[in-house]
Amino acid sequence: MKIAITGGTGFIGSRLADNLNSQGHHVYILTRNPDKYENSEYRTYVGWLKDEFTPEAQLSDLDAIVNLAGESINGRWTKKKKQSILDSRIEATEGILQLIEKLDKKPEVLVNGSAVGFYGNSETEAFTEETTTPGDGFLAEVVSEWESRAAQAEKLGVRTAFLRFGVVLGEEGALPRIAIPYKLMAGGQVGSGEQWMSWIHVDDLIGLIEFALTNKHVTGPVNATAPNPKRNKDFGQILGTVLGRPHWLPAPAFAVKTVLGEMSTLVLDGQHVLPKKAEELGYRFQYPELKQALEEIYVTSA
Repeated sequence: MKIAITGGTGFIGSRLADNLNSQGHHVYILTRNPDKYENSEYRTYVGWLKDEFTPEAQLSDLDAIVNLAGESINGRWTKKKKQSILDSRIEATEGILQLIEKLDKKPEVLVNGSAVGFYGNSETEAFTEETTTPGDGFLAEVVSEWESRAAQAEKLGVRTAFLRFGVVLGEEGALPRIAIPYKLMAGGQVGSGEQWMSWIHVDDLIGLIEFALTNKHVTGPVNATAPNPKRNKDFGQILGTVLGRPHWLPAPAFAVKTVLGEMSTLVLDGQHVLPKKAEELGYRFQYPELKQALEEIYVTSA
């Protein structure tokens, strides 16, 4: 297959590109700065989102697009930061739609990265793809707008799936930051500890993206989370066990809010999200249990 990826030089995108290359697929990385990278036999860097670039000229026989572009949500959520988080996702998605419109041969599928933030926060409710109304808050608003734009690809005849990522566990991303207090012997629950953490091992996320690329029944929202989410206190207890560190020093909610501001919702609130559609369509998780996933990252890969 010939597959274009936005955000292809980041943590998830680079892993996906490597995996697709290993299977003999040609990957086109869409980037504003293609000259920074060197092309290879199975990987081509293609300029886009600047007036001087015409990516459609290099992508005339494309089979699929994976959209992972967007500014990191980490950092204090100032008004400017929040606008940038939204704008970066909308700009990339609009760029994808414009590219598809210009292609005579349309790709078969668009897999658009999304987030479980769509559901808002709850300590009691479990969310599946059958929940169609977005929750409250900034992230729910961003995801709702993001997915609404991406859905326009369906009108162009392109099968479209929105993979709603949970907390992605791997050697990069959120996990190293979560693990810092434990490595300093100061780990413990955050806030009440009752908030849910819907997580997924990075290998399963890559697996789900590839599943969505090749399975014609994968459309619309798909929860990219492991089938066994954990409450924060239990997540921390298991992480401490795997690292051989204590889970004993709680971080009070007021302190977290003081340090992180509005972004504290990422650690103080949560969603109990289940991958109902993925499992019903036949995806089998490599790491359905948290301890197994963390051991692969910190023990097996060490």
